[in-house]
Amino acid sequence: KLIRYIAQEGYSQFLKEMIIQPGIAKANLGLSREDVTMEDHPLNPSPESKWNNYFRDNEVLLQIDKDVRRLYPDMAFFQWPTDYPCQLILDPQNDYETLRCRVEQTTLKAQTVDRNRSGVTNVSSPGKALNLYPSNEYEVLPNGCEAHWEVVERILFIYAKLNPGIAYVQGMNEVVGPLYYTFATDPNDKWREHAEADTFFCFTNLMSENRDMFIKSLDDSQCGITYKMESVYSMLKEKDMDLYIKLQEQNIKPQYFTFRWLTLLLSQEFLLPDVIRIWDTLFSDQDRFNFLILVCCAMLVLIRDQLLAGDFTINMRLLQDYPISDVHTILAKAKQLQDGS
Repeated sequence: KLIRYIAQEGYSQFLKEMIIQPGIAKANLGLSREDVTMEDHPLNPSPESKWNNYFRDNEVLLQIDKDVRRLYPDMAFFQWPTDYPCQLILDPQNDYETLRCRVEQTTLKAQTVDRNRSGVTNVSSPGKALNLYPSNEYEVLPNGCEAHWEVVERILFIYAKLNPGIAYVQGMNEVVGPLYYTFATDPNDKWREHAEADTFFCFTNLMSENRDMFIKSLDDSQCGITYKMESVYSMLKEKDMDLYIKLQEQNIKPQYFTFRWLTLLLSQEFLLPDVIRIWDTLFSDQDRFNFLILVCCAMLVLIRDQLLAGDFTINMRLLQDYPISDVHTILAKAKQLQDGS
């Protein structure tokens, strides 16, 4: 209980320090307002400028906002209001600016901002994005309410602020989603109440092991995504030489399909309950990311007959839209491969 209390207090402190507009202080904490000065103002280009940092953060925030509004669109859950909105943020008596307001008020709101794994930020012309929230994105709830996707947005923003070396990369939303869903649907209301803080620290711990796959400069290192993708084929070569040769002959490279499988921990290949079942086995394994390689290899072996009979087009379709939905069969096969069978 003590550890959990410390974690919750620590997360609350992150909220206080990081979700606030420069130049605004929280009055009831006794902090004085920092007005615009000659040394620091909204047009100050200095990397040390709080305003400059604020505008850079907005670029990250808009990308997060865009992604979390489409999180698991086949489920209604993330659109629903949480029973435990963050009172620290929503309390009308405090001076903190919500992320919702930052998105709505930012001068970049009429532009589409994309940041890929290379760290490149692309800003489209305002005319292309006058409709800030397209029909396929979740809508904002009335004041005083928060949807679950907004909680996920806040978690990712805090993570990006605390980890500027990686910040936010598309796909992180797909990794944090199942974690948050698990905590936020717990039958124990005491656990549900603290789903946000618990998710944040679990996500941070997971990313401490997985973050290298999101950093392009590490792609070709032993901890990078290229090495991991090639490991799937290396294992396949060991377990099923005929299938390995077939994929090689068709020039089906591992990056064509294993990039998504590995970076997103298979979260896009299966329904959310099945993803959670896979993760339960994955995270309980001491060598969890090697087991992920085994699961990917098992997925290939289980459709070997179809792959051996198919041409390039058919096989690419199979690999990018995996046909087997029974995750128990996949996990059993992975365990079998692990045991050397």
